[in-house]
Amino acid sequence: MSEKLKVAVIGAGVGELHLVAFARLAAQYDVRVLCALDDPRTQDLADRFHIPECSESFDEVIARDDIDIVDICTPPTTHWPMCNQAIDAGKHVICEKPLFGSVAEVDAIAERLANSDRRLMPIFQYRFANGTQKLRHLMAMGLCGRLYAATMETHWTRGDDYYAVPWRGKLAHDLGGCLLGHAIHAHDTLTYLLGPIRSVAAEVATLVNDIEVDDTAALSIRLENGALVALSVTLGSVDEISRFRFCFENMTVENNKVAYTPGREPWSFNGRTEAIQRRIDDALAAYEPQGQGYTEQLRLFHASLFGTGPQPVTLQDARDSLALVTAAYHAAATGRTVPMPIDAQHPAYTGWTADLRNALAK
Repeated sequence: MSEKLKVAVIGAGVGELHLVAFARLAAQYDVRVLCALDDPRTQDLADRFHIPECSESFDEVIARDDIDIVDICTPPTTHWPMCNQAIDAGKHVICEKPLFGSVAEVDAIAERLANSDRRLMPIFQYRFANGTQKLRHLMAMGLCGRLYAATMETHWTRGDDYYAVPWRGKLAHDLGGCLLGHAIHAHDTLTYLLGPIRSVAAEVATLVNDIEVDDTAALSIRLENGALVALSVTLGSVDEISRFRFCFENMTVENNKVAYTPGREPWSFNGRTEAIQRRIDDALAAYEPQGQGYTEQLRLFHASLFGTGPQPVTLQDARDSLALVTAAYHAAATGRTVPMPIDAQHPAYTGWTADLRNALAK
């Protein structure tokens, strides 16, 4: 395998953001083909990013010997079959969120890959930002102290224009609503920073749009460390924000509130005393800025494939995010607090579709 990996990008929607990142990493990646079905954006993107070929056939693309990585940027319901086909064809796989439609599917593909030299990397680009990483840095140094409470708000706007795309808002295609498709990155940030979840209580509703899935949600979470977290999601906010606030023993931390780049600076780190604040300031002054977003995740993935670092986002990370979704939809359907983790004995292990329907029918 050459150090410059040859890539096929599948999908011309969010795939454009991946193409921007690949273009910034031209020493590591070479996008050879852009594959999309009957999408008028395809050729324009190929011209803009100097991609030599366009295709409408996924089967033909994954059969090619000159492709090392298949990057899947298609609607959620296609992820499971496409990932399996690409792995069967001997490719490494990158896949957008949400990875699959159940925890069971993550476990099944993890078992497939356990004895393989192929890799599957889910996308969680929000992790790779200097605000998020600074908090990780302070936590690793032991400066934060015990976490008491946190809030995470994903308050965005989606209307008729967004749902004019035929597959959006349809349970069979989206697999879920705002909790799965919009807030999943923020909620991954929660588990990435704060660790395992002990239990989940939740309510979901369709209040903003005429769709088949949720567009509003409220979750109450207890972490394994005992801390309490409130998660709030709506697609009906006039002002779009993604707000993270963490109340630790020694400091309170708040992010920049920007809707689609919440992990980027500036973040505020307010110490409980002047002495603690000096230690925070000294630690942050010594912090070395990291790369951002998709570009950094893809850079680290390349390094991991050549043995110079760990895979930046793993199947376990995707499992954690989908376990939270599973627990939340089950809690909303049953009116009960759901204990974690989600295992093969859980009634929603193989999917949350029935729970979501029941929750919205209440």
